[in-house]
Amino acid sequence: MVDSFLTTAPLDPGSILDRLGTPADGALLLFAGTVRDTNEGRRVEGMRYDAYGAMAERVLREIADSAAGRWPVTDLVVAHRTGELRIGEISVVVGVAAPHRNEAFEAGRFVMEEIKSRLPIWKQEHYAEGSAWLDGRIPPVPEATHE
Repeated sequence: MVDSFLTTAPLDPGSILDRLGTPADGALLLFAGTVRDTNEGRRVEGMRYDAYGAMAERVLREIADSAAGRWPVTDLVVAHRTGELRIGEISVVVGVAAPHRNEAFEAGRFVMEEIKSRLPIWKQEHYAEGSAWLDGRIPPVPEATHE
């Protein structure tokens, strides 16, 4: 099973972990990315994620399918949050089930690296003195959504 989705709702890694695994699997990998309180020496108070919903969901699915095609995984679930997040909230979850740990780790790392380089999601950090879009990438207006 391969699944991927965007959501404005809080992500629950436990529910994703519950969806993974067969009797043939010796590895269940769960990665959760969270909003941290500092970045490049600046104190972060929160984060906003904007996305082109349909396009981002398509790319997220392509990434998940590509990982499932490259490694012998039995289950792979990828979820990414959009909207306003507080410090410590989970922004992305990757779950992988595979017969062996090496394949699970490799597939999970591949998914995260592809998300960072390909997924059309824009990140805006909030600071006490204002906000900044990361990597100089500002979302196009008005098509960017929080869905």
